[in-house]
Amino acid sequence: MATQQHAKIRLVRIAHVYYTHADLDQARQFLLDFGFTVAEDRGDTVYFKGYGTEPFVYCATKGAANEFGGAAFVVESMADLELASQTLPKATAVEDSDAPGGGKRVTFRDPIDDFPFHLVHGQTAVAKSAHLPELDYNYPEAKHRAANRTQRFKKGPAPVHKLGHFGCCVTDFAKAFEFYTTRFNLKPSDVIHDPAGRDVTTFLHLDRGMEQVDHHTFFFFEGPKYHVHHSSFEVHDFDIQALGHQWLRDKDYDLVWGVGRHVLGSQIFDYWWDRSGFILEHYVDGDLVDETTPISRSEAGPDSLHVWGPPLPATFLQ
Repeated sequence: MATQQHAKIRLVRIAHVYYTHADLDQARQFLLDFGFTVAEDRGDTVYFKGYGTEPFVYCATKGAANEFGGAAFVVESMADLELASQTLPKATAVEDSDAPGGGKRVTFRDPIDDFPFHLVHGQTAVAKSAHLPELDYNYPEAKHRAANRTQRFKKGPAPVHKLGHFGCCVTDFAKAFEFYTTRFNLKPSDVIHDPAGRDVTTFLHLDRGMEQVDHHTFFFFEGPKYHVHHSSFEVHDFDIQALGHQWLRDKDYDLVWGVGRHVLGSQIFDYWWDRSGFILEHYVDGDLVDETTPISRSEAGPDSLHVWGPPLPATFLQ
């Protein structure tokens, strides 16, 4: 029986993520130390923003148990939302969003592992709340700073700019890959296979033609049980990232892995546990791709994950 063909739902960018925390006060403090600011506090729900133009990038809700509530992507048009509502698994009707920025939204469920996924359109952007300088660096033979132009920094959290990507473990890689690459304009930048040649991991970017986009906005790998792996947030530069790393260490939070440089995507990474047991990442200097970028295939292995940094923790890919 032939598979029914649908027009692709056009995604523009990743917008925000939802998490439920049993201890919201504890979660709130970590998120402030991680570099978010509060966009709106409604008591049992707190919306956090970066310094970019998204009205919020992280929603924290108080609940009975710690739980990932899914990621949201902006779609191109109301027609995309209508198509999603009519064709995606367990999709809601198009409804008004009462979150900061307003607009319309649709929520559907992943067809294999039944986790929530959100689509939004028509949000009102906010003004940037920070304009961080692009620093000049002195190299051995190229000096970009004049005499007496010093580099001075202040200790503090690393201000979050935007949500860059999220990833999860799925129980059927082939079915998940087929669903997300045929129903959305998601295209693999990298596909990772096991020694037998079976595909087990992918890093997907938004196919926006010749528009330059992040190397990946969504990744997933196969495992025995679905779970979110991490959500990743871009910060300004390596100095800001290192200052944020030191701030979190001084606050006695638990480091997952970092600081180091990934191979796939190239970004400098820094992963941390929040107090609820979720992993959040600060990253800088990721690759950009467009429709001319070839799909890369490689075999899974610890050396494919980073070129420098601490050894890969045994628990990282569980």
